[in-house]
This record gives sequence, C-alpha cells and structure tokens, in this order.
Amino acid sequence: MKNKPDLAIESTINGQVVGIDEAGRGPLAGPVFAASVILNKKKIPSGIDDSKSLSPEKRQALYKKITESSIYGLSMSSVIEIDRLNILQATLLAMRRSYINLSWKLSTLPSHALIDGNQSPRLPCKTITIIKGDKKSKSIAAASIIAKVSRDRYIKFLHSIYPNYDWINNQGYSSKKHRLGLTILGPSPHHRLTFKPLKSK
Repeated sequence: MKNKPDLAIESTINGQVVGIDEAGRGPLAGPVFAASVILNKKKIPSGIDDSKSLSPEKRQALYKKITESSIYGLSMSSVIEIDRLNILQATLLAMRRSYINLSWKLSTLPSHALIDGNQSPRLPCKTITIIKGDKKSKSIAAASIIAKVSRDRYIKFLHSIYPNYDWINNQGYSSKKHRLGLTILGPSPHHRLTFKPLKSK
C-alpha cells in the first residue's frame, strides 16, 4: 500500500505554507495550468492525493471540498507563451501567476512555498522544490487537484469547439485519435507548434 501525501514537510516550517503544482506540461494542445493552495489545517478534506492517482470523480469531489475550505489561486500560460518561452518557463510563469492570484486574498504573504519538481519560480518568499512533491506534501497534492480539474474543464470546453481531436478523452495528449485529427485537419489554434510531432507539420 502506497503512502499518501501528508503534512510532515509543512510541520517543519514556521509560518504559512503554500503548495504549488501544475497540470498539462506534456500534452500537444491546450495551456498549462498551475494552482497555489494554502490548506486550512482545521478543515483539510480527507483523501487528498496526487491528482494522477485519483479517479476523475474523486478529483471533482476533492476539488469542491478544497476550494470551499482553502485559500487558492489559479492561473495558466497560453499555447502562444508555451511556444515562445518553452514549456518549462511557461510552467514557471503560470505558477507565479497562481501565486499572485492567491496573494490578493491574503493580508500577508506566505513565508514558504513548496514547489512540485526541481525548478523554482521567482516568488517573494522562500521556496522549497520537492521532486514528486504531489506524492509527499498534502499542500502540493491539493494544488495538483485544483490545477488538473481546472485544466480538464477547460479542455472539455475546447473540445466542444474542436471535437475532431478527441480532446475530451485524451486531454490534449498524443492519442491515436488525436494524431488522426492532426493528420486530416492539421493543427488548431490551440496546438503547441513547438512540440513533436507538430514541429514537422
């Protein structure tokens, strides 16, 4: 039985802690989303885990509970920014934007930010990068759920406009139906033109 993320890292830090994570670094289409979350330690929903390990139904339920009980900020970087900056820098930009959106809801800034991965965005507080942080820190895992559900909802909306890429089922990743749509129709305005196999088109 695998260990679920907990508050062990948060408990070693004096001051308010925000967890930050992204969703959508790998797909061929759609923006990359990021979320920043400060959990209310008195009202932490049970079952928080890395978003990738949860069913869509469980993610939706936890999204509702986390957004109702926590302070959070959400943002994204567009496909234009991804192609112009590269996916890493666009992801860090989305993380900074989510932190800014969170900070507007606070009277004082958090003292520490826990970042999923090994790259840190420039933030006006101390940052700690944690590889596979969404599997270790409950704050990061909560952010992963907010980012993932928000991006999936956005991709579902894009699918309603561009149904031939099957985004509702592949979330913009390189599935067989997605590649077939690209072969027949070429890229949409929401495709990342610097990603393979789009680079060669």
